[in-house]
Amino acid sequence: MDKTTYDNFVTLLKGDLVPAMGCTEPIAIAFAAAKAREVLGQIPERMVILCSGNIIKNVKGVVVPNSGGLKGVEVAAILGAIGGNPALGLEVISQVSQEDADKTRELYEKGICICELKEGEENLFIRAELIAGDETAAVEVSHRHDHVSRVEKNCRLVFKQLGGSVNGSGSKSSLNIKDILQFANEVDLNDVREIIGRQIKYNSAISDEGLTNNWGAQVGKTALLLGGSDPRTRARAAAAAGSDARMSGCALPVVINSGSGNQGITCTMPVLIYAEEIGVSEDVLYRALVLTNLLSLHQKRYVGSLSAYCGAVSAGAAAACGIAYLNGADYDVIGKTLINSLGNVGGIICDGAKASCAAKISTSVDAGIVGYEMAKRDLSFPFGEGIMEKDYEQTIMNIGRVGRQGMKSTDIEILNIMIGK
Repeated sequence: MDKTTYDNFVTLLKGDLVPAMGCTEPIAIAFAAAKAREVLGQIPERMVILCSGNIIKNVKGVVVPNSGGLKGVEVAAILGAIGGNPALGLEVISQVSQEDADKTRELYEKGICICELKEGEENLFIRAELIAGDETAAVEVSHRHDHVSRVEKNCRLVFKQLGGSVNGSGSKSSLNIKDILQFANEVDLNDVREIIGRQIKYNSAISDEGLTNNWGAQVGKTALLLGGSDPRTRARAAAAAGSDARMSGCALPVVINSGSGNQGITCTMPVLIYAEEIGVSEDVLYRALVLTNLLSLHQKRYVGSLSAYCGAVSAGAAAACGIAYLNGADYDVIGKTLINSLGNVGGIICDGAKASCAAKISTSVDAGIVGYEMAKRDLSFPFGEGIMEKDYEQTIMNIGRVGRQGMKSTDIEILNIMIGK
């Protein structure tokens, strides 16, 4: 593999597989508000948070960590402004105190913060406007959950960085299945060991929390009760349980994929379960997770960070490819695993972040494992049927087209239903 591609893939993993606390959309709002408070230099008297529809959709149904069980855009923003530390990125509210949480509840009940839908912006857009007396500050976050694209102080522009590419994040345009597989085989594990090791540690911890205690709808625990102890059931349960805890406000951090903690957990836990079952070495496990994470990023680059297309589908398909890698699969088996998975559950909608995300994760992981079991027997859905194409890459692009373009109107209707229009 040429050095440019190699270095880019390492940069992608380092830039994308970062820790985040709670659902990334309310955390992004807290981050924007905390940064705006830093610019303002004091606690605000009034706040206005303008968000794209997909941000509002993904904040409405999840508990904001360390808030005392509260939900919503306003709660995330106030907590970020009161006790958030923007230097911590997507762990911005990990160090807030009980006093901060109590103050947040008080200010929320006073109604100091309002949320408005910002139309005509990309799917990932947040603008936090803070006011104290005659002083104002505004911070915009776009493209990525932790990317500050604009800063204003007293209506004067202080900083601006537009465009979808963020320095140090790497380019996804060169991703393809063959190069990803080659990279997974050849990467010097010293270049990725810290990143993947952290992902294993963090995501395993929140999965264990979801399986141990009663979080959310308890999809993971229910799967184990109904399905027994085979690896397929445990893979579904472990991934779902992490989401059970995360969607219900668990304060444990996760390592994300494609801007999503749920997708990060889905990429991780099924591969871990099968690695333990098979008894592979740590090196093989790490290479399988490198493959899984990059394949998930590859799929989502066509769909976009936020849409009406459920990202668990991409992550579940990628995890199945990681399982295939553990078993020594070649390019065609991995490609067919993707085709079989996407041809099965490619239509799952995203109607916001909430407890049912865990069930969608369970379904996507199961579809991925079935897809792999078909692929290793040289079975796949025929090319030319539906959106299946002559090659694996084109099929991935077709799925992305459906998610990004075809489901735009679906996204609007989902949001309208959720806000009562």
